[in-house]
Amino acid sequence: MAVPAPAKAARALAATAAALVLLWCVHFGGGLALSSPTNKGLIFNVHPVLMLIGFIIIGSEAIMSYKTLPWSHDTNKKVHLILHAVALFLGSFGIYAAFKFHNESGIANLYSLHSWVGLGTIILYGLQWVSGFLTFFFPGASPTLRRAVLPWHVRAGLVVYVLALLAAELGFLEKLTFLQTAGLGKYSSEALLVNFTALVVLLLGASVVLYVTAPAQSEHRLGYSSVRKS
Repeated sequence: MAVPAPAKAARALAATAAALVLLWCVHFGGGLALSSPTNKGLIFNVHPVLMLIGFIIIGSEAIMSYKTLPWSHDTNKKVHLILHAVALFLGSFGIYAAFKFHNESGIANLYSLHSWVGLGTIILYGLQWVSGFLTFFFPGASPTLRRAVLPWHVRAGLVVYVLALLAAELGFLEKLTFLQTAGLGKYSSEALLVNFTALVVLLLGASVVLYVTAPAQSEHRLGYSSVRKS
């Protein structure tokens, strides 16, 4: 099955966002490290890379998997589950990197709207994954209950995804504000790169939501909100 054009567009935006955040953190930020005695900024750089590539981009693929993958419903369900688990793990590690950077730099934790929305989102993401696992995978609810729960599972998943996008946008804004307060030019190459990356992420999120909520184009494509009767 050929990948639909809207999904290709979403993946192109995802690849662009990934390249831009790596360019920002490696070229302008000096690289990434889980430990650095002299440059704590390298620890921070792990945070945006994992939150964008690990959390939002892999999460986007998980959301689109039911409509993009050519396999059976059960196989697509497993891929959906695994991709979300990977996104949750990498997102959690990205948040750990932010706490580690703050603690080692003597910066207070959880003082900004970005941190509140971000932490709340990762918690909701985890609850969504656990509830989906228990209802649709193991031990699994009855078909009747699954059909009743599925629309709410889908809606809740999209809400959490939108919250993740909001947290990312707030994060770009917060970091750029800090950099400009420290002397970064408002129209410098780095400032423009950060703003453009945030714009690409916003377009990525919009394309994913529009794609997965659009009606399936054929009876052979199950779609994001489908469930088997057995």
